Amino acid sequence: MEFFKIRRVIPFMRYALVFNIISVVTFLAAVYFLSTKGLNFSIEFTGGTLVEANYPRAAEIDKIRQALEQARYKVEVQSFGSSRDVLIRIPLEKNQSSADISAKVGGILKAQDPGAEIRRVEFVGPQVGDELAQYGALALLVTSIGIVLYLWLRFEWRFGLSAIIANLHDVIIILGCFALFQWEFSLPVLAAVLAVLGYSVNESVVVFDRVRENFRKLRSASTTEVINASITGVISRTIITHGSTQIMVTTMLLFGGHALHYFALALTIGIMFGIYSSVLVASPLLMWLGVTRAQFAAAPRKRRKDENDGAVV
Repeated sequence: MEFFKIRRVIPFMRYALVFNIISVVTFLAAVYFLSTKGLNFSIEFTGGTLVEANYPRAAEIDKIRQALEQARYKVEVQSFGSSRDVLIRIPLEKNQSSADISAKVGGILKAQDPGAEIRRVEFVGPQVGDELAQYGALALLVTSIGIVLYLWLRFEWRFGLSAIIANLHDVIIILGCFALFQWEFSLPVLAAVLAVLGYSVNESVVVFDRVRENFRKLRSASTTEVINASITGVISRTIITHGSTQIMVTTMLLFGGHALHYFALALTIGIMFGIYSSVLVASPLLMWLGVTRAQFAAAPRKRRKDENDGAVV
């Protein structure tokens, strides 16, 4: 389906060097912020205190969060089980114990609503966070290797290498943004990062498939002209696909509340850079790596002479 069709091929590869320089600069900036500031890990990764509170009526999550943040607690507040049960996650600060934190939080909740009751207080040790971080990094590594192998088998090794460099570029940019602004990095955000990796490679596969097709159709065109024609040919599909996805993600970002805010934010950054990397990073890399028509041309049929009538087959 196409909302519009571009009749003239857009010369994207004319500016390939400029796009690659921009990519290198943003990538290095993201790495710098990751190395200097680091990620602001949530309680799942750092350890802290879980407080379960019960209210006689439906709890007002936003007011509870505001009251705790005014007391300078960095918290995660969400409904738990029913609208009257609230689960509060509080990272453990230096020189503070879980008992002190739970007592102070209980006092704040009761001051806001005398009917509030603390049902459960648990400490989550940092060892759980280390384990989750290791499994998250392992999941990212396995996903990357799988993408390279898939594209290598389906296309050619240059395509697999270009795609994984472009898609890891997206992942690092997302992590760099979270490090720069010190947004909370939680398990939902990790899930969003992995989703972006798969989402971006899908767009790369679409572009690569059109490149392979055009190498066989446009026999007189150069590699640069084939890549330009391929990108131009999928622009309408790209706008429809990414636009529809971003509408849903924007809905979560605006109306999903605190629990979905950073998840949707990571997806938004990933979608924007996913379009950029698939078109303006992966495709120029193909050109620099020397992809040619000969790598996709069918092997010439062997000619043999029929022994009986001398016909050439």
